[in-house]
Parts: sequence; structure tokens; C-alpha cells
Amino acid sequence: MSDSQKKPNDIDYHSNGSLLNPLKSISFFARKPVTEPLEPRIAAERYRGFHVNDWEKCIGCSTCQKVCDNAAITMIRVPSQKEDPLNGVRNLRPAIDYGRCCWCALCVDLCPTGSISLSREYVHTCYDEQLDSYFLLPDPNGMHNQDYGLGWQKTDENDMIDHNRQIMSEISPQSRSDNFDEIVVGYDKQQAIIEASRCVQCGMCHDACPTHMHAPEYIRAIWQDDLEEAVRQIYRTNPFSHTCGRVCTHRCETACSIGKRGEPVAIRWLKRYAMDALGDEQVRKLVAEDHADASTGNSIAIIGSGPAGLTAAFDLAKAGHKVTVYEGLNKPGGMPRYGIPYYRLPADRLDADIDVIKDAGVEIICNSWIGKDITLDKLQKDNDAVLLSLGLQLGRSTRIPGADNKHVLKAVDLLNQIANGEKVKIPESAVIIGGGNVAMDIARSLARLQKQKFGNVNITVTAMESFDHFLADPEEVREAQEEGVVILPSRGPQECLVEKKKVVGLKTWAVLSIFDDKGRFAPHFDENDELCHDCEMIVEAIGQMTDVDLLGEKLTEQLEWQRGRLQVDKYCRTSQQWLWAAGDMVKGPDVVHAVADGHIVANSMNDYLKSLKTGKQKS
Repeated sequence: MSDSQKKPNDIDYHSNGSLLNPLKSISFFARKPVTEPLEPRIAAERYRGFHVNDWEKCIGCSTCQKVCDNAAITMIRVPSQKEDPLNGVRNLRPAIDYGRCCWCALCVDLCPTGSISLSREYVHTCYDEQLDSYFLLPDPNGMHNQDYGLGWQKTDENDMIDHNRQIMSEISPQSRSDNFDEIVVGYDKQQAIIEASRCVQCGMCHDACPTHMHAPEYIRAIWQDDLEEAVRQIYRTNPFSHTCGRVCTHRCETACSIGKRGEPVAIRWLKRYAMDALGDEQVRKLVAEDHADASTGNSIAIIGSGPAGLTAAFDLAKAGHKVTVYEGLNKPGGMPRYGIPYYRLPADRLDADIDVIKDAGVEIICNSWIGKDITLDKLQKDNDAVLLSLGLQLGRSTRIPGADNKHVLKAVDLLNQIANGEKVKIPESAVIIGGGNVAMDIARSLARLQKQKFGNVNITVTAMESFDHFLADPEEVREAQEEGVVILPSRGPQECLVEKKKVVGLKTWAVLSIFDDKGRFAPHFDENDELCHDCEMIVEAIGQMTDVDLLGEKLTEQLEWQRGRLQVDKYCRTSQQWLWAAGDMVKGPDVVHAVADGHIVANSMNDYLKSLKTGKQKS
């Protein structure tokens, strides 16, 4: 090619070449290097590097795993970590697959406890060929080098958790203190959907609930405004849904992961919203879809119509068994009807629960006392199995001097009379002994009656516990004080003061301690700190027990007891092959625990009845 034929951009690699050109590189040896040292450099302050997880803050809720769209997070069980379902703690910790992670940081933004952060660390070297070098279990020390520091962390700007629950409206103390109308107003639709949106679906509530309710599922349905699905999910575990939507001890909320840094999701109030919003007739129709078509031919007798007995009856009737419930009082419902005031649990809401149970085919015979109207022997003879589900109908006494006076009453008796609409002597002044919910219930009930009759409240509650260790729910204490009830903590009753056969006061001493170093009840008092509380009625609310006279002396001796509680195995079976027991007489007063026991009984009886047919009885 001639020079005239060359194009402007053509390069001639030979025309300017020289054999000495390679020697020019020698000159660079004397120059200063321009490359950076081969060592890590600190990244930007909000860099999204490898994960760091504070294991002290982490509760193993799995929210990070659920929010990860790339499935980069797997929860690994770490046995050395704490496992406490009742308080919302699992011994699970997240492991990260960095082959899948896209460093979006959603796990950080949505972590309820704020335990996960992203470090500024970005260099990873693996020295073990047997390990998957991209699958790691981060801890508070990071992966290799903590000198990098933290990068992306949870802040107020990127926190996706709503820490504040929707406020539940209540009737003002001035408007409620002279009547038994329900105090709590309930959520409207907008409040319920907003509150449901706070749930991260971690399932901690499911683990903590005695019935293992499907709360995440019904909360999700409420958020989607699908109330029928919400009710279906509620009834998977709880036929006393109206009742538990109002008076449940809501341990689920103690376990709620949102409550670790903010206010827990209002799980109880959301249940109440779904049940009230759908309507009673529609609820019964939905629940009826799950009833059995065929009868098994088995018959079961249940003594007591409280939550344990009726829950077992509901499950057994749905399975096709003939179930008859015997109730000594004039209406079913047990202690929730006769022990919980209407301002907490309206009678029509309890009736709505019971109507659903009746629709399943359960027969309830009221005003039928075992041992009087029908014998236990006959029930055993006429049925394939029998369940005892008695409440705690009798109040316990302090047995202090003067406690046998007729003006010293038991809280459970008074609550029963008020619920029945019976005439109750209303004192101008009264002192309640006890610091639990029953003490608050009777104090507030008497306060309402005083307000109606006298126009003012003169009720004093004396409790042995300090406010820091009070047995009553905080909301019960707050509402009682709002209604004019005076509550005195750390006061121990010493004597009911009586003059001319009439109560005139209660003497108390300051409490120094309640239990000894072995946890036994052994109170110590300061005798120099003495108070006399003037009153014309004293009400003891220090505990309750079951009336077991209906069992008869022979059966009572055959059964196993411990501190007044009937002993059963994990299937709620007593020492008698044909007899089960559940509810307050076994576990103590707690509606949701009674419901849980009812399910256990039903499952156990089903297994037992099947074994009778096959001739292989389960031990």
C-alpha cells in the first residue's frame, strides 16, 4: 500500500518502531507508585455491606425471613439461645445466603426489635473449602472485622414498624360510674384496618396463646376487609370469640414482637371488631359450614356450662357425638356470666357465643344439679364419657378475727347476686380485701350501686401486693381509680372490727414481704404501721375454690387433689377411666385456658371413643 492510499486513522506499527523502545519502560522503576495499597477502604456511612445481628435484641421472630423476596434468609435454631414462647422469644437466628442477597435492607427496615443492621464491611474471604462460603450466620461481631463499623441501620426515617396502636375509645368515668353499660366502645372499620396493618405476621401470638389461635390469619383478613374469612379463622380455635374479644387475658399481646419497642398489636380488640362487625346470624351461618353430617352413636355428659365444658361440647358435637350439658344455675355460661360484670362482658355477647355452640347440636339443661336432680352414677351409666368442668363458685376466707361476721361477704357471692338481678344490700362504705381482677370487679360493681343509691362512691381496696406486683390488670386498676375507688397497696388484713354484731372497720398492717426465700406464702408485717379503715361491709376477694360436694365422698377420695385443684394428666383425664376434668377447677380462673382445655378434652375423648370401637383402648 502506498502512502497516498493510507486512510487518516490507519496506524503504521512499523514506521515509528525502534529496537530501543522497550527499554523506555526502565524509566518507570524510578517513579513513585500510583496504585493504592491492597487493603480494605472504609465505605460510606450508610453503606449496605454484610449483616450484623445483635443476638441479645433478636427474638427469632422470623420477620426478616418473611420480608426477604429473594429467599436469602433462613432461620437457624441455636440451642444456646433463650426459648420463651409466653414472652415472645424463640431460639432462632437468621442466616444469610449472600449468593441470593441483593442488599435491599428490608430486613433492617422491618425488624421489630432493631437487632439487624448492615455493616460497612464488604470484603469476605473463606478459608474452609468444605463450607458454603456465601451462607453465614451473622452475630454482633460481624463477619470478619468490626473496624468497618455499622452502615445502614434502623432509624426513624426508615423504620417500617408502626409503634402506636389505635386508641380504643371508652365511655368517660362520669358517664359510666352509675351504670353497667359496656365501657369499651370498640374499633370502627378504619381503626381496625389501620391496627391490623401493624401486624408483621410473625406468629409469636400463636405460640403464646393457650389455644394457639390463628391470629395472624384473622388479622390479615381484617386488613383485607374480609370479615367472613376473619371469623372462619377465629373459630378454628375459639368458640368463645365474643367473650375472649372482651375479657381474655390476651397473653398473645405480651408476646407480640411489635411490643418489644412499641405498643403491641391490639389482638383482642381486633377479634372483638370482627365478631361484632359481621353480625350474630351471619357468624352462626359461617360456623355451621363445619358441622358433621353423620352421628357416631356415642353420648357424652358434661357437668358445667363454662368455657371449658362448652368448648369441649362444641368440638364433640361437630364430630357427630350426642352431647348433653348439665348446668345447676338458670342460665349457661358459668363464671363468665356470674362472675364478670356486664360493663366488661355484656350478657348478650356471651349469649351469642352460646347460641353458636347450641347450633352445633349441643343440648344444655339448666337448673339441673348433679347429686340432687340427677346422680353422677346415672350419668356414668348412661354415657360413654363424662366431663367435669366446674367453676370456682366458692370464695375463700382470710380467717382473721371477725371474718365470720354476716357483714363480711365473699366477692364471688355478691357478683353472682348482682348478675342475677337479685336485691343486694348496698353499704354506704365498704372495704375490699384483695388485689386481683375479682377484687376490682366487686369494688367497681359496688361503686356503681353506691352511685345509683347515694350519689357518691366510698369503696376502699386493700391489697397485700405493691403496685409493682399487683395481680389485677393495669387497665382494671386505672378504671377503678377513675370511678372513685381508693386502692391501698401493701396493706395486710389483721382483723374485721365488729361492734354490737356490726362491722365498723378493717384493721390492716403494712406489708414488709409476702413470700419467704423458698417462695412460700409467709407474709411479714410492720405492726407499728397500723390503719383502721371505717366501713359497714367487708368483702373478701382473696381466691376461690370449687364446690365438690356433688362428687360424693367416695369419688372425691378416689380422685387426686393438690391444694384444692383436681389433678389430671396432659389429656385432662382423671384417675378414673370414664371421667375427664377441665377448666377453673383444674387450672384456675382464666377463660382462654379453659377454652384450650376444652379442645384437649374433645381430642382425648374422640381417641378414647374410637378405641372403644376398635377394642384397643389408649392408655
